Amino acid sequence: MSDLTATTGPDEELEKYRVELTGYCYRMLGSAFEAEDAVQDTMVRAWRGLNRFEGRSSLRSWLYRIATNVCVDMLNAGNRRARPMDLTESQPAATAVLKARAEPTWLEPVPDARVLPAGAADPAEAAVARESVRLAFVAALQHLPAKQRAVLILREVLAWRASEVAELLGTTVASVNSALQRARATLAETPTQDTDTVAPLDEDQRKLLDRYVKAFEGYDMEALTALLHEDVVMSMPPFDLWLRGHDDIVAWMLGQGAGCRGSKLLPTVSNGTPAFAHYKPSPTGKGYEPWALQVIDIEHGEITGLHCFLDVARWFPLFKVADRLEE
Repeated sequence: MSDLTATTGPDEELEKYRVELTGYCYRMLGSAFEAEDAVQDTMVRAWRGLNRFEGRSSLRSWLYRIATNVCVDMLNAGNRRARPMDLTESQPAATAVLKARAEPTWLEPVPDARVLPAGAADPAEAAVARESVRLAFVAALQHLPAKQRAVLILREVLAWRASEVAELLGTTVASVNSALQRARATLAETPTQDTDTVAPLDEDQRKLLDRYVKAFEGYDMEALTALLHEDVVMSMPPFDLWLRGHDDIVAWMLGQGAGCRGSKLLPTVSNGTPAFAHYKPSPTGKGYEPWALQVIDIEHGEITGLHCFLDVARWFPLFKVADRLEE
């Protein structure tokens, strides 16, 4: 067991890989909670099998083999995750209807710290890692069969050699290369929207988001419209409704969404991109209650996506944000 040293126990050695394994499982499954379950299952299986691990491969490779098998089993047992934009057509604000879909349906947001190892030595590798947890990219991965998904993530995100992936999957290099080619072809037919990642925010991004917070909290629709791309999209899982274009989004916010007037936003980061914990004024007239986790897409100085995840009982504890704001 060459990776297990005399100075650190098995628990410590296994835990070293928890964050990167969670990132891998999240890309595979599209769910923050299922990814954590998969990694926990991986750790339990690894612990039970340590006496059979003979060091023929690295501990890291062995853990990825276990995690891949866990994820494939989970994917074979359920449906792929999606965004509202993947399932329905956009609706005009005037006739929009809120219809919820039950779990497990939706692609889920995830805090960066859960899936991106801190202090990556290579800035280029860190940039690829952030790009590969963007909501749009993870949504595109859900179109791939499980094995193709694993091959593409291992080869193009984690930069494993084809021979390493073949050994992990128990197949041939030719099979791996063929799976990668098919995965690339599928993704080419499922283009993803470009989104600027943050690492950290640059000055222009910071100014844009400051203006967004000011416009949203002030409910200044003219100022908000100036920040939105003309084809901006807004989604609101667990509802399958989504809107396209700043005119429809503003009409929604002044109509069915008018209860957001007077809200407060607190910044966080999700999926490598800016995000906000959104609190609406309490019906009691005192303080603010949690309403949504907003994940923001930015491209070329404009906001191109507002993804509002409304199940705050799940998201606010996960992102470690306050469950209520006082005055």
